[in-house]
Amino acid sequence: MRHAICLALGLLLPATSAAQSDAPPSAAAASAAAAVQPEAVAALERMGTYLRSLKNFTVHGDTTIDLVMDDGQKLEFPGTVDYKVRAPNGLQLDIRSDRKERQLFYDGKTLTVYGPKNKLYASTDAPPTIGALLDAASDKYGIELPLADLFLWGTDKAPTASLQSAVFVGPARIGNSPTEHYAFRQEGVDWQVWIEPGAKPLPRRLVITTTDDPAQPQYASTLTWNTNAALKDSAFTFTPPKDASRIRLVEVDAVAVGGATP
Repeated sequence: MRHAICLALGLLLPATSAAQSDAPPSAAAASAAAAVQPEAVAALERMGTYLRSLKNFTVHGDTTIDLVMDDGQKLEFPGTVDYKVRAPNGLQLDIRSDRKERQLFYDGKTLTVYGPKNKLYASTDAPPTIGALLDAASDKYGIELPLADLFLWGTDKAPTASLQSAVFVGPARIGNSPTEHYAFRQEGVDWQVWIEPGAKPLPRRLVITTTDDPAQPQYASTLTWNTNAALKDSAFTFTPPKDASRIRLVEVDAVAVGGATP
């Protein structure tokens, strides 16, 4: 789990959640909270292997994110995240909330970030794979893609060796789907994932708690998948609207401050 995607709250098991199980966590799971259970790590690795086998897919996330005010009060904002993905080098991302709309297009050569509300966009050369794009977007431009770990689980970018605890909590349901609930802890972050059992171990819900922030903000997303999506090349290429304006994508170490952003 990349710490950078820790967008948000602070209760490991929220009192109200779409992912509540019919039964409380077992005593065995609770007592093993500080352990790294091999079966929990194995479940994570199976999920990562399966995700990397997907060639064309879409995933919709219903999200919530906490914003911590100066006085420590936390506000929660709902939103959505939609990915269209064609491995290894096609990606479109739509992020929508009451406060923000962003689109990101990547076709293996060019990365474009577009703000539909202000109709500003910025394009730049991009590396040849989604994995390399994630690094470049973060390191060079400070762009952290939500749910980026969907592309990193099971790779050296998300090593299981960094886990301080890994626990199977128990069976749970997300909507009408049975899942298996796991909880993990590593430096600066606690996170939970609900994984479908069986041959297609898709993550159905993810909750991330930033623990190195005293307010412990939380980000949560419930995921809906289409693992056999028909995606056209045009999905990954940005065509600017006639009234859109191009601006420069500023690198994070650049001195320039105050320019418009898409």
